[in-house]
Amino acid sequence: DKKYKHDIDVVVDRIVVRGDLATRLADSMETALKLADGLAVAEFADRPLDASLTGEDSVNKSKNETHERILFSEKFACPVSGFTIPEIEPRLFSFNNPFGACPTCDGLGSQRAIDPNLVVPDENVSLRDGAISPWAKSTSPYYAQTLEALGKAYGFKLGDKFKDLSAQAKEAVLHGTGEREITFQYDDGLRSYKTTKTFEGVIPNLDRRWKETESAWMREEIERFMSATPCPACNGYRLKPEALAVKIGGKHIGEVTELSIRKADKWFTDLPAQLNEKQNEIAVRVLKEIRERLRFLNDVGLDYLTLSRNSGTLSGGESQRIRLASQIGSGLTGVLYVLDEPSIGLHQRDNARLLDTLKHLRDIGNTVIVVEHDEDAILHADYVVDIGPAAGIHGGRIIAQGTPQQIMATPASITGKYLSGELEVTTPAVRREAKKNRRIKVVGARGNNLKNVTAEIPLGTFTAVTGVSGGGKSTFLIETLFKAASRRIMGSREHPAEHDRIEGLEFLDKVIDIDQSPIGRTPRSNPATYTGAFTPIRDWFAGLPEAKARGYQPGRFSFNVKGGRCEACQGDGVIKIEMHFLPDVYVTCDVCHGKRYNRETLDVLFKGKSIADVLDMTVEEGVEFFSAVPGVRDKLVTLNQVGLGYIHIGQQATTLSGGEAQRIKLAKELSRKATGKTLYILDEPTTGLHFHDVAKLLEVLHELVDQGNTVVVIEHNLEVIKTADWVLDLGPEGGDGGGELVASGTPEAIVREKRSYTGQFLKELLERRPGGKREAAE
Repeated sequence: DKKYKHDIDVVVDRIVVRGDLATRLADSMETALKLADGLAVAEFADRPLDASLTGEDSVNKSKNETHERILFSEKFACPVSGFTIPEIEPRLFSFNNPFGACPTCDGLGSQRAIDPNLVVPDENVSLRDGAISPWAKSTSPYYAQTLEALGKAYGFKLGDKFKDLSAQAKEAVLHGTGEREITFQYDDGLRSYKTTKTFEGVIPNLDRRWKETESAWMREEIERFMSATPCPACNGYRLKPEALAVKIGGKHIGEVTELSIRKADKWFTDLPAQLNEKQNEIAVRVLKEIRERLRFLNDVGLDYLTLSRNSGTLSGGESQRIRLASQIGSGLTGVLYVLDEPSIGLHQRDNARLLDTLKHLRDIGNTVIVVEHDEDAILHADYVVDIGPAAGIHGGRIIAQGTPQQIMATPASITGKYLSGELEVTTPAVRREAKKNRRIKVVGARGNNLKNVTAEIPLGTFTAVTGVSGGGKSTFLIETLFKAASRRIMGSREHPAEHDRIEGLEFLDKVIDIDQSPIGRTPRSNPATYTGAFTPIRDWFAGLPEAKARGYQPGRFSFNVKGGRCEACQGDGVIKIEMHFLPDVYVTCDVCHGKRYNRETLDVLFKGKSIADVLDMTVEEGVEFFSAVPGVRDKLVTLNQVGLGYIHIGQQATTLSGGEAQRIKLAKELSRKATGKTLYILDEPTTGLHFHDVAKLLEVLHELVDQGNTVVVIEHNLEVIKTADWVLDLGPEGGDGGGELVASGTPEAIVREKRSYTGQFLKELLERRPGGKREAAE
């Protein structure tokens, strides 16, 4: 009967163990496996069967004895659960291949799920005041009446803070009442009614609506309360159970790739001792290849990265160095290598390793060309080409070329003057102290590799967070401090890394992270629109006599709305051609020829220039052109201050570098009215900057501090660190070997800490005589 599950045993053979039964045993086992679809049972009696018993008597007799049963399978499968492993091949261990990817998360290792911390972002808020964030902005009485009914059942009121609710009440609100039915009283203004039912819970309700809705807007709205969580099936390893069942040296492939490159190198070095002679013979060549690749990664200063690190979380410098390591491994000769600032994000301690790697590429017969601002890299070069003298229209000429000594001997070379010590970033004579003795104190930061770090940042100072790559700087400053402060002060939905508490945020009214993300991803975004300079420019053109005579309003001079813009390209100046299977191509509009406006709008001139001509000016030209128009001039002056005088006012955002985008954001902040209570956070703002530009940037950052604000930067550049009022040095190593506060205090105090790598290099700089000559590397 199909309703009842049961097994049927078929006795194929009964054998008394003797020395000559090999053929009979093999035949009987083969018959059993065919009958039972690859399964067979061998049953052993405790003592030899009585030879006088035959047939049914023998079977009955054996039933009354204790037997040992062994189940066999011919399919490499567990005979109990049915778990089986297919033939082992490389694709089984690839999460990018359907053959090896975890079927639950499709090899992503994570799933999006409703995050209780985003549903209730602040437990100090009462239910009435919006503790349940998804319900906070709704004007419907339904949600309040639902909570009132739950309150009657679980003993809380709407005025209670969420943290004061009992564990049972919190569970009911967030995850539902289970099988317990609650009586709800609803009144929507038109009718009043009662209903008795179970409550689904806020989180299951959001999850169900996200899965069922066909509205893209609704899905996007609910996704604001979701975060990525490790896949429950593969625990974030991305692979199917069959792949994770294969272990070498007690570890499966997921556990091995979670090791840092430094630890993985040691593990693969120690592995042969755990293998037998035959296994070592098989593994010797594979292990050699693996260890060589790990050594290359180690040589370019990436020993702190884990093998499974998501490429999307790597910095540009880290990605470039990984590609560099792969090239070293290829062992090619006669190749021209071109690298764009490989030292980005690299501490001075690791710089020597990188330079040794580049020299190795040179020594085996290759040519290496490096675009660099790093002093050590320039001094170690065989030949230097110095281009300038300044940026944009003021550059583009060869100022000097030759050995580093020849560059230093060229009076026209600004680079040479900084290398020789003739020009330098000055070290402040006096360090600022905490404003009114106020400080921000981060207590018990434990995100990523941080080891319960407690550190203070004095308010009203310029603070540098330093340490080797992977030491925990970004986790401490961005993931912990910024996200926690942004959530508390600015009301953002950021989810900070794990920590106990942050003290002193009450002294701030704003926290701003000025990162290197683009200011826009379309040709419409540009420095003028981002900084707000375009609004007064449009207003000025609309106020000109010709514009007034024609009845033009400021909107006429906007390329984002109909009226004055060229409709052929809709104000983009370029037309996007979609290339299937290839990146989109932008071509200049053949109607307006890239000017963005129609002919009538371009007829309105100021000092002989149209609105399109103004957008095509450099910032430097614009400052002079609008010298009599303070509303425009002041916005452009701030862009000029941060060293961006060479960019065009209307330059497309897609053509700006990360460093340029960061400085445009900085200029926007400079143009705002200072409150003196703002915390500015910058992650390596000197990326891509020449010595001279670093000096300009520091003037701007210190000006922000002089206005009473607090500026905190993550930096490796010693010229920046030496000007700081306060330094937090994290490390001492990267990855697992980091995450500690090595030292904190003034730069002079950091120098005295023997464990600090930053202090060791900073000491040389602080002791260097002003104007003292520096020698090129041998």
